[in-house]
Amino acid sequence: MPASLTFEDSIHVEAEPSAVYAVVSDVTRTGEWSPTCRECWWDEDHGPRPGAWFTGLNATPDREWKTRSQVVVAEPGVAFGWSVGPGRVVWTYRMEPSGSGTRLTESWEFTSEGQAYFVERFGEHAADQVTVRSAAAREDIPATLAALKRIIEQ
Repeated sequence: MPASLTFEDSIHVEAEPSAVYAVVSDVTRTGEWSPTCRECWWDEDHGPRPGAWFTGLNATPDREWKTRSQVVVAEPGVAFGWSVGPGRVVWTYRMEPSGSGTRLTESWEFTSEGQAYFVERFGEHAADQVTVRSAAAREDIPATLAALKRIIEQ
């Protein structure tokens, strides 16, 4: 399997980077914009800061599962990201001033550690599962960004 798999996409949002950050760093709202994640909740006394933990509930037509994630970057108005597992998949939102608004970029990295975990968990079906997850990221990121744009610009 490759060292890591990555994908990212961007969208222009008519809002200041700090306003965009306020939305994307509130993981309790993730179900409003994510096609796969239905809801997230912080561990007690945690919030959008490096080292904080949260749980996510995900669902597809085929299955439902929970994930544990740890915030790896929380720079207001600049970037917010977390590591699922942790160490298996890294999701990051980056905000850059752009004209009258913000260029919002969402990135996904399926790490080599994550892929090794899939080999351990799925055995001979690991490559198929990696393909499924990669395709989901490529479909979900543009949909997520479009939903975030609608929500933030309301």
